[in-house]
Amino acid sequence: MNKHKTPERWANDLTLMMTQVLGQERFPVDVAKLATEYSQQVFPADPITKVVSRPFDGFEGALIPRGGGSKEWGIGFSSKIKSTGRANFTLAHEFGHYLLHREKYPDGLQCTLEQMGQWDSEYNRVEAEANKFAAGLLMPLDDFRARVPPKSKTDFQQLGECAERYQVSLMAATLRWLSYTQQRAMLVVSREGFILWARSSEPALKSGAFIKVSGLAPKPVPIASPIIVRSGCVGLADMVQHDMGVWLGEAATEHALISERHDIGLSLLIFANSGPSAGLFEEVEPDVVDRLRF
Repeated sequence: MNKHKTPERWANDLTLMMTQVLGQERFPVDVAKLATEYSQQVFPADPITKVVSRPFDGFEGALIPRGGGSKEWGIGFSSKIKSTGRANFTLAHEFGHYLLHREKYPDGLQCTLEQMGQWDSEYNRVEAEANKFAAGLLMPLDDFRARVPPKSKTDFQQLGECAERYQVSLMAATLRWLSYTQQRAMLVVSREGFILWARSSEPALKSGAFIKVSGLAPKPVPIASPIIVRSGCVGLADMVQHDMGVWLGEAATEHALISERHDIGLSLLIFANSGPSAGLFEEVEPDVVDRLRF
């Protein structure tokens, strides 16, 4: 068994294995069962023998060596995580650390929000690899594409159905769709009327439709956005057709939702198939999988 596969290869190989054993209707992935059974069969010298939820202080998930001369491993995730989808992704993320990084980090890994925010650090590259694995394991592209074809437009209702199928967050499902869609689309995440970050699909990015926020003064959400109009109305979804001049100087369909978690606003923007060649603020935000745990 090659321990040095890419995150994508690990996820693909496990997906093929589960499909052969369980068939196509095998979602959501039971990550705890998969991690323990697979590791004990394939890596009996240093398997995962425990998956637990604990009220960790300061981090969301961890890959923990048992110690005391044992080579066994445990996966822990915070009991403070209230979202089932977020907890499931955290488990898959830590399983990814086990497959990809346990030899390099024999003392284990603790995944904090602060460390995940250090985009240029070695630690963050490790986190990004674990995110790529988790996304591929929980939301295989062939299955996702069958539900939302690459040429199709979508909305939060359809993406929410995908999130429920894979037991991930709506944000994670939306970002997965953005990673392969042929639509010019963008997810904008905001709080209290200001943009936190944004992610564009490849066609949108190539056309210059993207937003930079890092290193700049806080950028407000346009006042015509339902995020502003519906401020404080958690869980209410709206769809609005915007004329040119609201988002990035071009017409757009905005699907907007206020999340229950920290009152975060989600705006899914769908642009026309052709657009301007210059983006807003001249910088691309981090890769899709860098954001999946948030």
